[in-house]
Parts: sequence; C-alpha cells; structure tokens
Amino acid sequence: MGLILTTAPASEPVSLAEAKAHLRVDATDEDTLINTLITAARTHLEVTLSRAFITQTWTWWRDAWPAARRLALPIAPVQAVSAVRAYAADDTATTLEAASYSLDAASDPARIVLGQGVSWPPVGRAANGAEIVFTAGYGAAPADVPAPLRQAILLLVAHWYERREPVLVGERGAEIPEGIGALLAPYRRARL
Repeated sequence: MGLILTTAPASEPVSLAEAKAHLRVDATDEDTLINTLITAARTHLEVTLSRAFITQTWTWWRDAWPAARRLALPIAPVQAVSAVRAYAADDTATTLEAASYSLDAASDPARIVLGQGVSWPPVGRAANGAEIVFTAGYGAAPADVPAPLRQAILLLVAHWYERREPVLVGERGAEIPEGIGALLAPYRRARL
C-alpha cells in the first residue's frame, strides 16, 4: 500500500516575505535557505497531522478493499475524489462510477461511502490492486489555511533557522518549541 503525491501544492501557505518578516531578515542571501525551511516545515507538519494544507492531489494504492462499505481516507481535509479503481490480474482497470459512492468530507477522517446495493469492484492483483485518486487541502490560496497552522510553520522555520548545527547520533538535539504543539492540538486526530 502506498500514498503518492501526484500533484504538489502550487504555493506554500507562508510566503518568503512573511517568513523573512517573522525572522527579521532583510538580506536576500539566505532566501534559498528560508524557502527550503518553509517547504520542510509545511511537509513536516502535514505528515505529523495527516493533513494537506494547500490543495494537492494524491493517489492511494491499497492491496484490497475493506469489508465495510466505508473507506476512511488517510489525509484530511478532502475536497474531492476523482477516481476509485480496481485492477484485474492482467492490469485492466475497472472504475467505480462516481454516482455509486459519495464523499463524506464532513467526517475526520473523510470517507468514501458506497451507495445502497453497490459493492467494491473486484481486485485481481495481489499488490496495489485498488486505487483511489483524491484532492486534499484547505484551498488553493495561503489565506485558506487556518491561521494557527500558518503560525506553526513560521515558528518551525524560525526554530530551524536559528539552530543549524548538526545533530550527532546518540546526542539529544534541540527540542521543537512547545508553542507549536499547542497550535497543532485542534488539528490532531484523536486516537483511541
């Protein structure tokens, strides 16, 4: 099973200018580093929260369908599901018609729910026989991303910008500031 980013976000939730203002940096000689830190911070927080911030497309490969009529998607928030496919042993694809399932985007995690009398198409491949293509994210614009998440990115960029020393194996590195955890708390999924 694999989750593959097929269309990356078109922009970052935080601009270079915003990050430089937060860092109080005027010079341009570290713009490349700061841009890299912005991308790294966004990616780190997205993975930590199982969320997409800016609109992006994902392909999720599964070995089989669940026994239930519902399938929880691994990333939130989900905007749309564009394809649900099953592959036969000879690699021919069967696409489930969009009218035969619905997206429950209000749930967290979002889920695909089969309609009455509809079943998952048969999977013939032993590995990666089921494919779901979906779009996730809060929106296409940085302003669509909730302010606490944007602030967490800025704090993480500042933390990494100020602490550039390498971490030695067996030694403790600099802790990520506690304030970031508080900003992320409302966006974490409760695990029981």
